[in-house]
Amino acid sequence: MQPNESLMSCEELARRIAQLDPDLPPAEVARLCLLILQAGETPSSLSDDAELLRHWRIAAFRLDAAADQHAAMACELDQLCGEGPVRFQPEQIWTLLKAVKIHSQILELYTGAPSLI
Repeated sequence: MQPNESLMSCEELARRIAQLDPDLPPAEVARLCLLILQAGETPSSLSDDAELLRHWRIAAFRLDAAADQHAAMACELDQLCGEGPVRFQPEQIWTLLKAVKIHSQILELYTGAPSLI
């Protein structure tokens, strides 16, 4: 990077993302900013509108997929909890293991660091 090449601030990135989809709530804009920046994108690649749109779509897709997985797993866990205290069956243990894996994937999505699971 050249010394006088300007870095895109998080505020500028958020403003540009909000322009791409004006209906996004501020928390969603912040999530997308985090995901795009966690992907290691360089400020110069984000200054191009087409590239920003591409990165925004990828981040939005990943966020939607993670939210869908989390919601589905939450339903499975609710059903499991509704069964009361019983001896765990193999499929119940599998449900718990899937829940741990999904939660680790979401954590990895936000931190950019590989999970230990």
